[in-house]
Amino acid sequence: MDNQHRRTVNMASSEADHSLCNEEPRPGDLIEIFRPAYQHWALYLGDGYIINLTPVGQNESSVKSVFSRKAVVRMQLLKEVVGGDSYQINNKYDDNHTPLAVPEIIQRAQLLIGQEVSYDLLGSNCEHFVTLLRYGEGVSEQASRAIGAISLVTAAASAFSVLGLINTRSRNRPF
Repeated sequence: MDNQHRRTVNMASSEADHSLCNEEPRPGDLIEIFRPAYQHWALYLGDGYIINLTPVGQNESSVKSVFSRKAVVRMQLLKEVVGGDSYQINNKYDDNHTPLAVPEIIQRAQLLIGQEVSYDLLGSNCEHFVTLLRYGEGVSEQASRAIGAISLVTAAASAFSVLGLINTRSRNRPF
């Protein structure tokens, strides 16, 4: 992926190191934050602020937060949400989806601040949320990978179940 789509920044570094980043986020950019066990997504609004989903009644950096069923749309400072984690500006879907005009993206985002929304790790997660704002369509590669993994595990479990059934029948057959 080229630099136009991805630019990585480590917020744990000093402010001086942060200022060495080639480009600062621009309004409408997708921000991918690397948590210890998953990626959290936000949309850059400008002036250091992002919009993102935070679980109702839980810490947004908690692994348990991905299992929440409700989230609140919040406008927060990027540096506070990132904390000691790293992030990258990642507009990875720009090749396949046309971004909406920046003023429209920002207006749509601002209308949602403070709203409580449904949250579902596979069907309506933070990546779906920010891509819906940027492109008008919710997309999540993270969810697609998870669904693929679940499908593979389900298929394997079914295969083992059928094999076990066949094996049980062959052992119970009278000779």
